[in-house]
Amino acid sequence: MTEAHVGPRVGPVRHFIGKLWLKVFGWETVGEVPNIPRAVFVAHPHTTGWDLPFTLAVAWSLRMNVSWVGKHTLFKGPLKYFFRALGGVPVDRRARNNQVKAIADAIRNEESVFLTIAPSGTRKRRDHWKSGFYHIAREADVPLLLAFMDYAKKKGGLGPVFKPTGDIKRDMDVIRDFYQGVRGKHPENESVIRMREEDALDAMPMADAAE
Repeated sequence: MTEAHVGPRVGPVRHFIGKLWLKVFGWETVGEVPNIPRAVFVAHPHTTGWDLPFTLAVAWSLRMNVSWVGKHTLFKGPLKYFFRALGGVPVDRRARNNQVKAIADAIRNEESVFLTIAPSGTRKRRDHWKSGFYHIAREADVPLLLAFMDYAKKKGGLGPVFKPTGDIKRDMDVIRDFYQGVRGKHPENESVIRMREEDALDAMPMADAAE
């Protein structure tokens, strides 16, 4: 469905740039774009600033026009126009308002959108993924589209697409299975694929967890 998917698509110029970028660096794409109008595009691993241009190159080579969430500090000065042109959406992580609902509402209001989120939230190693990507997809009633950048194999692309069920442990097992063996540019900085909610579920008595 890569050539005719109903989601947001790039024009011929960006498609050419994406293919050229990957050719220069010796990368190849894997997978096909699902024929869906909206999704949360899960980007993992995230260990380097190079992840953004490679993710865009892979998406553009597949004719996908992806939006992405970035720290608000990136969108200051003249570079803000550049990052917005590349699909950037600034988010102030210091804000206390309900960002999950706000982003989910924005997705619902779009006819077609692939919103890219890196659940690790940083290029440094973390013991947990941030859970916003999961709850945004649930709130917006859109599927998760698992994407990857494997620097060891010089491959990037798309994997499973599925609606999160609310069974966090089961859904995260699907995600962990897919990303097993995928290596970032700096493997030592890869975050553990686990949400804090899973810790709470593991700590619950068996009878409570079953309810």
